[in-house]
Amino acid sequence: MQKASFKKSERLCGVIAISELFAEGKSLNMPSLRVICRFTPAAAGIHSVRVLITVPKRHFKKAADRNLMRRRIREAWRKNKETLVSLMKQTGRHADIALIWTDTTIRPYSYAEKCVAEAISRVSGLKY
Repeated sequence: MQKASFKKSERLCGVIAISELFAEGKSLNMPSLRVICRFTPAAAGIHSVRVLITVPKRHFKKAADRNLMRRRIREAWRKNKETLVSLMKQTGRHADIALIWTDTTIRPYSYAEKCVAEAISRVSGLKY
């Protein structure tokens, strides 16, 4: 098993990629997390799963609170992403995913990890 990391190439960035994700992606709503995902055929030079993590200012006015939740979600993603990454590599697909935190309270890491793990399992089960 390789080391769990979250490199720059695994992050979804760029206006075109993000706007295509929100325009064409499928949306999943869960209690504290909204997931938007878009599947495409695998392309050379692009990581098999790229993710965008966001915590809206509407829910957390203080930047320190937004950063805390973003760090917790990012760590949960880093620890649990391997099943989805291996599935995408096996099927020859590429996934762009946006994780949007919709809860209005600061939750402990264990809760954020449970939500992210559930999101990964639901995205893995989608028909694309």
